[in-house]
Amino acid sequence: QVQLVESGGGSVQAGGSLRLSCASSGYSRSCMAWFRQAPGKEREVVATIYASRGNTYYTDSVKGRFTISRDNAENTLYLQMNTLKPEDTAMYYCAAGGGVISGGYCSTRGGEYDYWGQGTQVTVSS
Repeated sequence: QVQLVESGGGSVQAGGSLRLSCASSGYSRSCMAWFRQAPGKEREVVATIYASRGNTYYTDSVKGRFTISRDNAENTLYLQMNTLKPEDTAMYYCAAGGGVISGGYCSTRGGEYDYWGQGTQVTVSS
């Protein structure tokens, strides 16, 4: 049984930073990702990491500001978020079990991920 538990969300002012954590148990495959969903909007991928190769993907709106990483020894996925903007406000979800696509990257499609955490809220005020 795979369990994912997120933490680290909160409320910050624009320009601030947060670090999200996702503790995983029972999961050892390579693909993990962060998704987010804002009220009234569709879920979108934020970042993925293919741990076997260290390959990462970021959606354009967070490039240069967010960093995804994974501590395999601690079975924990992280998302360091810097220079936060009000448009980053959303519920953030950790996901695991996605497939690997060409080039050695993890899928960016939420439907291909088998396991999800309960989410952690990030609110950025202007």
